[in-house]
Amino acid sequence: MPETVREARRLREERVTPETSKIMSAAEAMALVRDGDHVALGGTCFSRTPMALVFELIRQRRTGLTVSRPLASQECELLMVAGAADRVITSWLAIGLRWGLSRVLREYVEGGHIEYEELSHLSLGMRYKAGAMGVPYLPTYTMLGSDLPAGTAAREAECPFTGDTLLLLPAINPDVALIHAHSVDRYGNARIDGSTHMDVDMARAASTVIVSAERIAEPEEIVAGAASTALPHFVVDAVVEAPYGSYPHDCHDRYEADYDHFTSYVDAIKAGGTAAVRDYLDRHVHSQRDFAGFLGLVGAERLAEREASARELSTR
Repeated sequence: MPETVREARRLREERVTPETSKIMSAAEAMALVRDGDHVALGGTCFSRTPMALVFELIRQRRTGLTVSRPLASQECELLMVAGAADRVITSWLAIGLRWGLSRVLREYVEGGHIEYEELSHLSLGMRYKAGAMGVPYLPTYTMLGSDLPAGTAAREAECPFTGDTLLLLPAINPDVALIHAHSVDRYGNARIDGSTHMDVDMARAASTVIVSAERIAEPEEIVAGAASTALPHFVVDAVVEAPYGSYPHDCHDRYEADYDHFTSYVDAIKAGGTAAVRDYLDRHVHSQRDFAGFLGLVGAERLAEREASARELSTR
């Protein structure tokens, strides 16, 4: 991660991402991630998580990663247990209310296996925003009066205009941002349908941006729907075609999350602890050549059911 905001700005300004094809495999794209990098993950909770990229990152056995994400979910549990992440920055880590808080997180924090920095959801967004703006911090009132700031890099300061106490939230400039989009052209112009969550600021703050997408579109199609183009080509470094690339999480208007998959996963953890997560990784990640192999285990019928559920939701 760049040592200063000025260094991060300089690196972004000096980068040249020519309008040439950036399409590559997930394995080639994840080779851009180095041990010890700060990796920011797009989407939020189980919405539009870049699971195909996360699986490949784990398969390549990266270590020492700092992982940040608004409302982290199953993907962070997998990264922790795989030994890829030793620091997590987020405002929540669990699949969702139905499945309870993360038992994996509790075990890894209490056991001293990872460093955990918890922020409010707004505060994390402001840290990405500061990174995207190229400023060292943004001031706010949020989190003041709670015990959250004590466990973060934030600092209190007196406002020079009002005399109020403010919380200064330092910028986050990730080494790499992993984003899953609905479609992207070969140059890296990426379209996201529905909420973009914090992805745009996250990408603009990062030194390297890797976009997976449900499909590769022709540039003319992206231009025709320019209003939905969340990321322009000059922000993106690598493009990966990944149909169902968020599964078992959802991708707005394409397929719904697989709640039964989540329940089986959580029930296994309740019964066997983190050993169940290792079993999950062995079966779904390490025993498969790529993400397509994992989807093959799931089966076309189950994927079609998730697509049908998403269509039902969008037409109500």
